[in-house]
Amino acid sequence: MRPGAVTAGAVHAAALLLTLAAFAATLRHGLAAPGAALAFGLLVAVGTLARTAPHPDPGPPAPYDREAAPLAAAAALGYALLGDAATATSHGALQTVAVTVAAGLAGIVPHIARGRGPGRDHLARRILTIGFAALCAQPLHDSGALLARLGPGAPYVLVLLLVLVLTALCDAVLAALLLRARTSYPYGPLLREELRGLLGIGSAVCATGVVMALGVATAGLWTLPVLAVPVLLAQISLRRYAAVRTVGRQTIASLARATEIAGCTPPGHARRVAALATAVGRELGLGGTDLTVLEYAALMHDIGQLSLVDPVAGGATALLPAEEQRRIALLGGEVVRMTGVPPAVALVVERQADPYRDQPLAARIVRAVNAYDDLAGEDGAAALEALERLRLGTARDYHPEVVAGLARVLARGGTPGVTSVPTG
Repeated sequence: MRPGAVTAGAVHAAALLLTLAAFAATLRHGLAAPGAALAFGLLVAVGTLARTAPHPDPGPPAPYDREAAPLAAAAALGYALLGDAATATSHGALQTVAVTVAAGLAGIVPHIARGRGPGRDHLARRILTIGFAALCAQPLHDSGALLARLGPGAPYVLVLLLVLVLTALCDAVLAALLLRARTSYPYGPLLREELRGLLGIGSAVCATGVVMALGVATAGLWTLPVLAVPVLLAQISLRRYAAVRTVGRQTIASLARATEIAGCTPPGHARRVAALATAVGRELGLGGTDLTVLEYAALMHDIGQLSLVDPVAGGATALLPAEEQRRIALLGGEVVRMTGVPPAVALVVERQADPYRDQPLAARIVRAVNAYDDLAGEDGAAALEALERLRLGTARDYHPEVVAGLARVLARGGTPGVTSVPTG
């Protein structure tokens, strides 16, 4: 069994054990403060029901895809932090986990029925993160020590913010750990990407969770609907943005297939180059917008061949003279600029044939991966020879770090549909 599978299994087991303990304790002792439990549970269920469909990409999500159900996450976090600085609270950490898990499962059922439910990694991470926040905050409330030691006001808010920061770090560590187990990408870049993602929708979720906890403790449960409306509107906007982004990706994928339909490139070439280039980009620490630009440029890297009078034999531009490669790349950049995609994508496409010392990193990756696929194709026996030719070309054509990153990705099995380097 792969070490990554063992790691993911351990995280899933920890989440399951925490859930079972939470339900057992809640059933044994009964539901404390049922009004608050019902109010926060309802928000978690509604937020989960309105969640955005998960993105099929197995790697780290883009900033706007990072939290599919911000209202549910904010409500669960608010319930975990809920307490009164002046009096002891009674719902505790285990009830917090039980209520949020039960409400989340109620909201997930319709998504599961449509085959669009969240994966086990997401569920385990959410359970452990909420459990961590509750285990940090609820003992302080239960003991009534906050008022005695800090007093109400700013010190109390600072304690909640500290718990919030620790919870966000816990979530980022778990997310990177699970992605590392599932994709075998380096842990450091994955963790950096998760931490960067906290500055987007993650910061809004955390802030709303704290405000919910403070608002209910100060003014009562009636504040929850008021505080939930902005997050719900943001969630609806994210769903619409995700739909627009999906249409954009489909449009780019269709344009990329134009070279295959016209007979300029072999079937599946653009898809293989995009998948492998994205994996190499993650291997070298790219993330967020940079990774999206790389993916789009890799999909459209051969579109300049549509402007040629005489097609390139087999579509293998890596075998052409340098000047001809550069001419095709410039033609591709002009075509890409007409499609309305970000200018950075066109820049990568038109720079892919330059000497690597003059190229941005994304263009270096596209050039090396395209050459590898041109040389190896779907022939496993040619994979080692293709990689060796890239290594020999590191003096001018291919960046040594990119070739090394490509070799590491291929040694781990590459990506689905991409020829891997045999290891034995």
